[in-house]
Parts: sequence; C-alpha cells; structure tokens
Amino acid sequence: MTSKKTLVALQFDYENKSLENNFKTLKRLITLTPKESINLAPELCLSGYKYDSLKESASFSNKIIPELKKLSTCKTIALTLIEEIDGNYFNNLKIFHNGDVIQSRPKAKLFPLGDEEKFFTTGTINDINTIEIDGIKIATLICFELRFSELWQKILGADIILVPSFWGKLRKEHLKVLSQALAVTNQAFVIVANSSDEDMASSSAIITPFGNVYRDDSTFMLKHEIDLNEIKKMRKYINIGL
Repeated sequence: MTSKKTLVALQFDYENKSLENNFKTLKRLITLTPKESINLAPELCLSGYKYDSLKESASFSNKIIPELKKLSTCKTIALTLIEEIDGNYFNNLKIFHNGDVIQSRPKAKLFPLGDEEKFFTTGTINDINTIEIDGIKIATLICFELRFSELWQKILGADIILVPSFWGKLRKEHLKVLSQALAVTNQAFVIVANSSDEDMASSSAIITPFGNVYRDDSTFMLKHEIDLNEIKKMRKYINIGL
C-alpha cells in the first residue's frame, strides 16, 4: 500500500435543483478526480431536504446506485442518499469502492431544528464504526453527528474521518471548529464536504492530524494529496494511546 493518497471534498449548491441536474454535477466532478482517490460529497447532494418528495428521491437513489458503482471503479466515493426501507425513509450514508457498496448506514443523530426526526427514521449508534479500505481505517460522521463527543469515541483509531454535511451559514464557525478539533483529537485526517447553497456554510475542508486546514469556499472541488505516514508520526509525537 502506498502512503500517498489524494483526498477530495466536493462542494456545490443543489437544494433547489432537480435530482437529475444534481446527479449530472456529481458525475462530472467525480470523473475529474484522480484514480485511487477518496471522494466525499455533501450530505444529500442529489435531493436536498425536500420532504414533500421523499418517495421520488428514494426511487431515484435506487435507480442510480448501479451508475455510482461504475463511477467508483478505481476510486472511493462517499455520499448520503434518501432510501426507503419497509415504508420508512432513511438518510443513508453509502461508501462505494471499486464498483461495489462496502458500507451503508443510516444517520444516527437527526437534526431537530431541520425537522429531520419528523420524516426520517433514526439509525443506531451501533451502526457507526470504522471500516478498512486498502489497509486504511475509515470512519464517518454525518453532519449533526459531529456535535456528539460520544460518537468521537466510537471512531477513535480511524485514519480518515468523512463528514458529509448540510450545515447552515449561521453556525459556520461551529463546523470549522468542530471538524478541526476532530482531526486533532483523533490525530487523523478529516474530510468535510458541505453544501455551498446560499444559506449554507460551505467550509468544506481537508484537515491533517496536526490540525492544518486546507479550505476554499470558492471551489467546487478541494483536492489534497496526503501522506498517511503523518498519522503515525503525529501519534508517536504526542502519544495519547491511539
């Protein structure tokens, strides 16, 4: 396994656009990313939070999964999709890798200010865990989950933490502070991909185990090549038992 890896955070506006248009944007961006890269899209980047069209969104998600699998050939893609299971709707995080779905889990902490609890079924904290891709330990926290310190404990030891978000502009500094603290506390790389809709915070970022932040609110695609050896160096430099 090479120690070099390209991390990519996608950042675009999608809330008032069609499912088809948003998927077209996502596909265009993904095709521009390097082979073997790890790519993260913002939370519900195809549908947004359109509660009056959940069934349509879930049907669209089901239809495009085969195409997302193809897009993940020689790379990793993570995003959340609205899915319907036994008549219940979930905000499901899915990780596609080399043509297959290697993780699927529902959001465990739904955002009460956004009425998520009224429309989505909650996942369980037990669904939050670390998976391994090509020897790299990867964990996820979906947007509001970032605020819960007990969830940080669940993913201790991860090498890369993915945070797909639909985070509001009014709490922009919260997203920046929490995501940087997550990287420093876990001595891991953190990728944040957030919506750039007008009332959203943007602030997508790639953050190193040392806490260095790469962020550009003006770009659709934030790319940064990392050296995974930085994780070992940081954990050896300040040993906190990870």
